[in-house]
Amino acid sequence: MAEYPKTLVIIPALNEEASIARVMSRVRQCVPWADVCVVNDGSTDETGSIAEAEGAVVLHMPYNVGIGASVQTGFLFADAQGYEIVVRNDGDGQHSPTEIAGMLGALAQGEADMVIGSRYLEDRGYVGSPARRFGSLILANLISSIIRERITDPTSGFIACNRRAIQLCARVYPHDYPEPESIVLLHRAGLKLKEIPVTMQPRMGGQSSITVLRSGYYMIKVILAILVGLLRPAPILDPT
Repeated sequence: MAEYPKTLVIIPALNEEASIARVMSRVRQCVPWADVCVVNDGSTDETGSIAEAEGAVVLHMPYNVGIGASVQTGFLFADAQGYEIVVRNDGDGQHSPTEIAGMLGALAQGEADMVIGSRYLEDRGYVGSPARRFGSLILANLISSIIRERITDPTSGFIACNRRAIQLCARVYPHDYPEPESIVLLHRAGLKLKEIPVTMQPRMGGQSSITVLRSGYYMIKVILAILVGLLRPAPILDPT
């Protein structure tokens, strides 16, 4: 399938043995030309071995390093292997691979370096907890005012990136809770961002690590991280 750009789907996964095989199967059905890389973030279940049995490239982290470092590891692999396109599709089944084609189409138009799948750009029936939705609204308003561009879903990890974004994310992708910070980071580096509406699904298995109390902690922490980050020099793109 040489007509497609060299594409990698990164699937960060922590204890997702209940869903990882189904997620990989759906990714391959929807983007059969793409390679699949599972970043096994110190899982204590069979996530890594299942992913290997299903034929993925599996990067085993030595312990649980967190979502940001896991995703950056995937970007480092993609950069080193010369991938032109990277899609992040989480291992819990919430990101529907049927939406990837639309994200890649938006990326191919050349209007963005990173396309973000938004749950809130259109009303597609997504229902989240009130606390998480409230926190997302606050972050969306803050980030929109900083970058002077409307952002509706700053915590979405469902993204597609071109080569320029891959190279930057391999170097400086934020750790811990990276999604909102990365929007500001990429904008300050001069990269273009675009949201498109997507439908997200309930988790196939496992449970989220973000509780109601952690949602409040997360919001405060990310706001501070974004504001402190604005005091640092903007990242510079690699001219190569």
